[in-house]
Amino acid sequence: MLCGKYRLDCSRMHPLMTELPEVVHIPNRVGSHPELRAAIDLLAGELDEVRPGSCVALPNLLDLLLIYMIRAWMAEATGGAWPTALDDPVTAAALRAMHTKPAAPWSVESLAAEAGVSRATLARRFTALVGRPPMAYLTWWRLVLAATMLRDTKETLATIAGRVGYGSPYALSHAFEREFGITPGRYRAQAAERSGPTANPRPTSQDLVRQ
Repeated sequence: MLCGKYRLDCSRMHPLMTELPEVVHIPNRVGSHPELRAAIDLLAGELDEVRPGSCVALPNLLDLLLIYMIRAWMAEATGGAWPTALDDPVTAAALRAMHTKPAAPWSVESLAAEAGVSRATLARRFTALVGRPPMAYLTWWRLVLAATMLRDTKETLATIAGRVGYGSPYALSHAFEREFGITPGRYRAQAAERSGPTANPRPTSQDLVRQ
């Protein structure tokens, strides 16, 4: 049995994660989900013996395993908004563009061009499937990325602002406080207080136990 765990900030989880049931059972059928099976085999191989670079390989393989597990769940899910949204080529193309280049100067028009449809078509389909308009989702996603960087890095507010598409630290701070109800500086301080000196935001080999 392979066991792993993640520490999640549940205050602003992506809606896809909130749709996951408490238990996801993926049947072990021959020929199904070969990528997931390969990731499990690679992970098990790293745990069988101590190898050079295992401290890097293990957390990254665990990330890969989580991605493949979610993909497998989505392939077999019979409901849920996000499996439907990601299965829609128009909505998926817009999401992929925003997630790949969050700092790009996106507009509904440029996102529609990425998806190969009109502005009205993108706005209608995206809003119906995601639950918020494209630009509202982009703003939310940028601020979630900023919160992650504030929590997990020592980057300055100016650097973070540039990486998530804001022209100045002031613009980011204003939007951040409107979304989170707290200034970026205070958010970072509170995250450090909660984490403590021994916190580790990434899974390590100690978090992964083979029984």
